[in-house]
Amino acid sequence: MKARQVLLFIVGVFALMGVLWLATPADGVNLGPLNLRFSSYQRMVRDAGEVKVDVDSVLNAVQARFAMEEDTLSHYRKFFYENPDRIYLPGADYTYFDPVFRSMEKASSKGQTVRVLHYGDSQIEMDRISQDLREALQGRFGGIGTGMFPALGNVPSASISRNASGGFVQYTMYGDSTTSRAGHNRYGPLAQVVQLSGGGTVYLRSTRNKTAREGVKTFSTVSVLYGRPSGGFSVKAVSDTLKPKVSTQSAADGTTLMTWQFSRPVQKASLVFQGNAEIYGIGADGDAGVAVDNVPLRGCSGTIFTRISSSLMAESLDMMGVKLIIMQFGGNYMPVAKSTKVIEQYQEQIARQIQYFHEAAPEARILFIGPSDMGKSVNGRIVTWPNLPELVDSLKATALRNDAAYWDLYRMMGGENSMAQWVRHSPPYAGTDYIHFTPAGAQKVGEALSESLLTYYDFYELRKTLPSERVRKAMRP
Repeated sequence: MKARQVLLFIVGVFALMGVLWLATPADGVNLGPLNLRFSSYQRMVRDAGEVKVDVDSVLNAVQARFAMEEDTLSHYRKFFYENPDRIYLPGADYTYFDPVFRSMEKASSKGQTVRVLHYGDSQIEMDRISQDLREALQGRFGGIGTGMFPALGNVPSASISRNASGGFVQYTMYGDSTTSRAGHNRYGPLAQVVQLSGGGTVYLRSTRNKTAREGVKTFSTVSVLYGRPSGGFSVKAVSDTLKPKVSTQSAADGTTLMTWQFSRPVQKASLVFQGNAEIYGIGADGDAGVAVDNVPLRGCSGTIFTRISSSLMAESLDMMGVKLIIMQFGGNYMPVAKSTKVIEQYQEQIARQIQYFHEAAPEARILFIGPSDMGKSVNGRIVTWPNLPELVDSLKATALRNDAAYWDLYRMMGGENSMAQWVRHSPPYAGTDYIHFTPAGAQKVGEALSESLLTYYDFYELRKTLPSERVRKAMRP
């Protein structure tokens, strides 16, 4: 073959490839059940025109919106009505969290513990997000420790390690077919129960956290929430040579909270059990201040709580001193949320869970956190799951209608298609499943949540110094 013919052949091949590149649709060509996708001009133009979220710019903007302006009332009014990172309040009531703040302010001076229960799905496993909120609240109101957790568990915590030996069996309200269910509904406030038979020991050791304050690495009280004791049941706490003081609270139906107070903060302790009982939770806290419990429920959509004994839940939350309940759900429901009708059914289920907690803890406030952005591969691109924005807005409306506050995590992180950029960030702020935050990303979320909640506290403090009528006028729509 002559050189000229070879050249013409090569030019022809490139010309044909150019035509295909120009003519191929962005989403490929369908051949029966197959979809063939090629590099194409249309796809290049579409991808070039796609608005990509700049994560650092988004997070910098979040911080900038929390910055105080010169006119403080004007700043809080702008925050309350315009800041997309604010916590939305039912009935636009800026006093909604006041009872929580009053309790937190008084906790240290009265030697009491005010507890925050943070329920969520696997997004909060390993104490993600919860530990940043705990850090912020304990820094403002006092308190140490890591909160309450199950005596047994297959998910480790970044804040405390626990090991158990002896006659313990765990039953949970959540999880797949590998988890065991109890033959009753006495699961307790952590949506699980550990059945003790004959005795056993639980070993606790706080985990060092490089980002935490020194006090968070220790605890000065250990507590056990239990019920149905028998067989000569007893339990004692041991920590090196320290001899703790013990106190007991019991409810009418038999639920008991036993607490041991050490003379100084410790990093490890053991709980030695004898006999039989249902163990609903173990706590490692301070003598007073704020405690934040991390309660990850893997695979859960937040619809299980109404199946837990309401009397047991009410007794437990009262003895634990729970004043704020956080529910962070929605992500696990996304795969089935394929229509408005299905989303409406989920709204009804969530409404029932919120009402359940209102009845179990009438003095507590409820904060619902919707799902983050979630990425899904569509025609080779990672995009937001279909119907996710609709689900987010529906959950917000449901929370507010049912006297619960709402924090919009989806929009705080940048909204549509933001998760892909959180994954690509350096360092990565989310994992390659395009669902879960990395510890670094979860810290950014926890810090933003904490700032939003504490902005309401700052406003609460300011309002105490101003005439109420002046505040009302300034906050009118």
